[in-house]
Amino acid sequence: MQAAQPIPMPTRVGQGTAVEQSRAVAEVQAAIVVAQQCPRDIAGAVAQMNDSCQQKALAERAFFRFPRAGQTVSGPSVHLARELARCWGNVQYGVSELRRDDEIGQSEMQAWAWDVQTNTRSSSTFIVPHKRDTKKEGPKPLTDMRDVYENNANNGARRLREAIFSILPPWFVEEAKELCNKTLADGGGKTVAQRAAEAIAEFQKGGVTRDQLEAKLNRKVASWTHHDIAQLEVIFTSLQRGEVTKDEEFPAERLGDEAFEPAPAPPKPEPTPAEKAADEEWMAGGAS
Repeated sequence: MQAAQPIPMPTRVGQGTAVEQSRAVAEVQAAIVVAQQCPRDIAGAVAQMNDSCQQKALAERAFFRFPRAGQTVSGPSVHLARELARCWGNVQYGVSELRRDDEIGQSEMQAWAWDVQTNTRSSSTFIVPHKRDTKKEGPKPLTDMRDVYENNANNGARRLREAIFSILPPWFVEEAKELCNKTLADGGGKTVAQRAAEAIAEFQKGGVTRDQLEAKLNRKVASWTHHDIAQLEVIFTSLQRGEVTKDEEFPAERLGDEAFEPAPAPPKPEPTPAEKAADEEWMAGGAS
């Protein structure tokens, strides 16, 4: 039996493919040349970062929250990562869908970030199943094209966030996080009472009561601080983005002061004369 001959691969590259390959090579070479000719100004990058993190619009989107294994995970978001990459300069990043298999129901994707000046690159290739986890029904297959796109984009954003943060200096990221927290806690010139009233009103539109907010912070509204309200703003933004649900953040409503101070144990009643006599008789019998 004669062995099957391998199928010959085409050796001629199409004109469009050749142009795209040449363009990609030229872009990489140009980026390296520009980075060498215009190196980043670290002092200027820090100044831009300070200015950006003092803007409330960025600070409100700078952190994320989502549930995992019965706990809530939080940290700096991809929105902050992209802004810090812009401030740091000479950084390129992106997310690509390398291959999609609708029969198996998965996409092969890659997230990458590249510091062109130092030639530091971080990339991650990963598989995204076309499924969405649900608590009641388990993994649910996605068939709608928009659902698949949004699922891929969400998974890609998480990897992109880590890729960007891995090439940025840790001190640069930590300073940005601290500044964003200060911006959230500042209040934009409003008093704590004003911010508290606005926060309660916004949460009530979504069905979250004042008692639930007090239980979440473990203190009454009159004792709230700017930092407490900043925490509520992060939770509110995560609720709007669908990172967490109302039931996960506010699982049960606790009412009144009992939510903050445990009720004292009731006093133990004094034994009656008959009970005292029975105890003495039992002790006497046990001793003998």
